Amino acid sequence: MGEFRIERDSMGEMQVPAGAYYGASTQRAVLNFPVSGYRFGREFIRAMGAIKHACAEANASLGKLDRKLAGWIQKAAREVFDGKLDDQFVLDIFQTGSGTSTNMNANEVIANRAIELAGGERGSKLIHPNDHVNMGQSSNDVIPTAIHVAAVEALHRQLMPALHRLREALRAKAEQFDAIVKIGRTHLMDATPIRLGQVFSGYASQIAHADRRIAQKLIILRELPIGGTAVGTGINTHPEFGKRVCDALNHELREQFHEAHNHFEAQAAKDAIVNAMGTLKTVAVALTKIANDVRWLGSGPRTGIGELILPATQPGSSIMPGKVNPVICESVLQVCAHVVGADAAITYAGGLLGTFELHVGMPVMAHHFLEATRVLANVCHVFAEKCIDGLEANTARCEALIEQSLAMCTSLAPLIGYDAAADIAKQAHAGGKNVRQIAQELIRAGKLKLTEAQLNEALDPRRMTEPSDKVLPVSA
Repeated sequence: MGEFRIERDSMGEMQVPAGAYYGASTQRAVLNFPVSGYRFGREFIRAMGAIKHACAEANASLGKLDRKLAGWIQKAAREVFDGKLDDQFVLDIFQTGSGTSTNMNANEVIANRAIELAGGERGSKLIHPNDHVNMGQSSNDVIPTAIHVAAVEALHRQLMPALHRLREALRAKAEQFDAIVKIGRTHLMDATPIRLGQVFSGYASQIAHADRRIAQKLIILRELPIGGTAVGTGINTHPEFGKRVCDALNHELREQFHEAHNHFEAQAAKDAIVNAMGTLKTVAVALTKIANDVRWLGSGPRTGIGELILPATQPGSSIMPGKVNPVICESVLQVCAHVVGADAAITYAGGLLGTFELHVGMPVMAHHFLEATRVLANVCHVFAEKCIDGLEANTARCEALIEQSLAMCTSLAPLIGYDAAADIAKQAHAGGKNVRQIAQELIRAGKLKLTEAQLNEALDPRRMTEPSDKVLPVSA
């Protein structure tokens, strides 16, 4: 065949690389969209393979497609699903907004591979990309269905396990650090004591809540637009087609997909992806809080807060010998910035690119959602393994800073009143002393009606880290 072969589509002849499984429509899109070099990733291509496999099964079961021909299509679609033909998905993300080019890319690859499996010659159209592989379908319902299938799988297979891993790492640190009391901080200023384990229990709870929010979004994403064809009316497809495709997908993927209750919403709008992406942004915001706190608590090591000792993963400076930086936390923070940006892109596309009966921002929305999911999952594993697991507490530093906090006077307020406690804090600050020292001086001078034992009990840092009903009346 030489370097090229000639294939034909509705617009005429087209030169296609001789070794390619894709055909004329795909090659036109290759030439039309040399924009970014970004391609659909494994999860999306896997979803396309699963959908085409399920569509062939549905058409065969409905008597619309010859069972033997459907079998060849399914074998080829299985190879797409398994990743054996990923190099044949050559189109740029920034293409036709419906993803028609990518749907035809899949149709042509599957058709030509099916022809080859059946003993025919690529490009012969013995198995037709439109008439057979795309039977009962439109790009307008296939692509949004692929987005939902890929999103559900990515969340289930990538992000949720990664969040579980991170949550368990944080929970383990909450237990390990439970006996260590440190000073709390509010408004970046010294506050009352808190146990380091309590701090980490809060981080673990943030991740647990993130996991639950994602589980809620899966319910919406399991609703698939397939069966709506061009504009949601289901033209050129069997009334049971959408349901049977969902049944086939559920059998193959062990999922709980179902046909959209309203195909017009499912194809004209992309609210489900906008909503789910908002949850990914929330995960990023939670990770930002945790990673930022960890790097600040480990700052120093001598002139910063220094209450945490972060694992040393690599040299931190090309000019300052011995410097070690919180690079894992910085990686997390950059991923979070990326995810927030992805949310902005999806929000913009979701609102402005859905016009009348079709949304024309689907490829870019799919790309950003799946990339955000992938990098969030990866960085959660990295954060857990290379930072959280190896964290140690600087117990001596935690204890030393507690007595320096003027907020220690808070536990005196129920005993001597707010104003008297505030006056002790002011005297301590002005005199360069701590609250305990000023209170002891006032007791010895007869100006504070407390015993030393009462003072020590009130200023016990551990006691301050939990509620207590043992409160004496305010002194007159």
